[in-house]
Amino acid sequence: MFSGLGRFVVRRPWWIILAWVVAAGAVISLAPKLTSSSDEASFLPDHYESIRAADVQEAEFPKQQNVGAIIVFQRSDGGKLTAADSADVTRVSKDLQARKIPQVQAVVPGAVSPNKLVQTSVVAMPKITNPEDTAQQDAVEDLRSDLKPELKGTDLSAGITGSAAQALDESDASERAGILVGVGTIVIIIVLLLVIFRSPIIALLPVVLIGLISPMATGLIASANKAFDMKADSSIQELLTVVLFGVGTDYILFLLFRYREALRAGEDPKGGMVHAVERVGEAITSAAGAVIVAFAALTLSSLGMLRSMGPALAIAVFVTLLAGLTLVPAVVSLLGTKVFWPSKSWQREPQGTGFARLGASIARKPAVWALVSALFMGALTLGALGYKANFDLAGSSLPKEKESMVALQNLQKGFPAGTTDPTFVYLTSTDDGPLPKAQTAAFRGQLDEVSGVGEVTAPRLSPDGATASYSVVLSDPPASDKALETVKDRLRPIAHEDAPAGTEALVGGTTAVYVDINKAVDRDYSVVFPVAALAIMVILGLLLRSLVAPWYLMLSVALGFGATLGATSLLFQQVGSQPGLMFMLPVIMYLFVVALGTDYNILMVSRLREEARAGRGPHDAAGTAVRHSGPTIGSAGVILAGTFATLMLAGNSTLSQMGFSLSFGILIAAFVMAMIFTPALTALIGHAAWWPGHGDEKKRDKDDSPPTPPYTPSP
Repeated sequence: MFSGLGRFVVRRPWWIILAWVVAAGAVISLAPKLTSSSDEASFLPDHYESIRAADVQEAEFPKQQNVGAIIVFQRSDGGKLTAADSADVTRVSKDLQARKIPQVQAVVPGAVSPNKLVQTSVVAMPKITNPEDTAQQDAVEDLRSDLKPELKGTDLSAGITGSAAQALDESDASERAGILVGVGTIVIIIVLLLVIFRSPIIALLPVVLIGLISPMATGLIASANKAFDMKADSSIQELLTVVLFGVGTDYILFLLFRYREALRAGEDPKGGMVHAVERVGEAITSAAGAVIVAFAALTLSSLGMLRSMGPALAIAVFVTLLAGLTLVPAVVSLLGTKVFWPSKSWQREPQGTGFARLGASIARKPAVWALVSALFMGALTLGALGYKANFDLAGSSLPKEKESMVALQNLQKGFPAGTTDPTFVYLTSTDDGPLPKAQTAAFRGQLDEVSGVGEVTAPRLSPDGATASYSVVLSDPPASDKALETVKDRLRPIAHEDAPAGTEALVGGTTAVYVDINKAVDRDYSVVFPVAALAIMVILGLLLRSLVAPWYLMLSVALGFGATLGATSLLFQQVGSQPGLMFMLPVIMYLFVVALGTDYNILMVSRLREEARAGRGPHDAAGTAVRHSGPTIGSAGVILAGTFATLMLAGNSTLSQMGFSLSFGILIAAFVMAMIFTPALTALIGHAAWWPGHGDEKKRDKDDSPPTPPYTPSP
């Protein structure tokens, strides 16, 4: 099949290239804009309590003012606020409201803090209904600009924090991140390919070809979003860039290394490309299939963000696979050996390389290498025991010098940290009658006594009197571990248990949403992980015609995942003293490390099978496979790890965690799992690794592959 595809592409390269250009132009011109969602509540199914509470708020309190931002005032000298200072706060608030800034419904001055150090003004804004709408961020920008001249002549200093202010600061950081990631990815690919091949043509090849298919993949994802109501997370664009360039460069490398090997064995350029597609096509397709099914497994997630991210990335990988099997061979077949210009190293295989020495050592002592690599990954895995999930993505990822973060720190000098984003408790009559005042007052007192609650406002009744809304200010930051514990372990249970007879209590708000997301993520771990692993094992079983090999290949990937999570936890939580890792990171890490790590395992084990079919014994086949596939896997791993590492340039701890974990995981997958553990274990297991098939037995029919030089382990 792949031999026929290779011949078709090589004979009609211009038609293939033209078809890609036309298809890309049609998709890009007709596709809608890629959208994203930043509303955490939209990630969850309707049955979660925080979503049901939001429905009550929409139905019973549609005009309830939303706290979009908070202006935090304090004296410039750090002293206690005076009556004159409070009068200035009131005047400034009125002046700002009088400016009629769009999206600003009211600027309401609050009380001075009990310690007289801080006073706030609440900026009421409408609830966000369109995640693409940045009007509230623009309003904060206007407020910040107008606030400075208002403070002249006073003894006050002020800053603006709250959800809209943090969104503005995060947007500024993300824009910088997108530019850095895009430029950094391209620069790293070009530099590393120049070092590996010493050819400017090969260095630019992935940038040009993937630059063509990248907007095409984005257009297809946007079309799928519109057709299936998908909502990609705001980080999908940066992640999509890295996936396309990283995975695409991998597939180009797989093809070019095999093409170069065929040329060294005496094949003509066109015949060498046909041979390369035939030999690598199955491995690339199986590897892409593993990545696609792993990403597709995210459709089983409870979180809307992950359900949308999975298919989006699967589409990108599928487009990259098609390009790797058709567009790349077409372009390279036109260039022929000029693709390696000006280097002449493609004409002969270097002797005595590090990969040859490593292969020789694995062939001699497979048990030692298998044990050492397993112990190395196992030791790092112990670090995963200290993993903690962090939901405060804005607070922990934004630079501390951003105005929203500085103002938040100042706010906490005088008020509970939860002031910026209160939790809401809704008490609803189940018999459709109005709630007695005595009940609502008593219920407020019970909520106020909950440990971790700083303040509970007087209840606000719905027009029919059947529902009461309580604003609960927590003592800790809304996304902190302590705030989540307060809602999960104390506030919710007490609200449910102490709700008067004939009523029902629901706890909502951002902290409650995070509690439910945490529950949903735990559920996803037990569903998505096993399904993805099972699907990948099926692909491995079909590729290798074996029931044994998939088990130890997945064991190696599991060790790689554990080592990656452990190293990331140690670096960011222990060394970096961060409160935890992004709550979605284990899911993303699992899918990338498992799926992309399986790519390298597939390439290595396919070569192991090929060498075994050539008549080599298990040890000899392992050494030869490492010698020939090592450079391919090593180069692909370094480049893919480098592209993921560009996420660390963003200056954002969330993207830094993702960048480090994925790049480290890819390096483990390439240099430990695929290059050492897999060939060493396959050599130890021997013929039984291919049971019940006979994938390692020499073919009786004529093998059209170029002759492979006999392998002789170095002394």
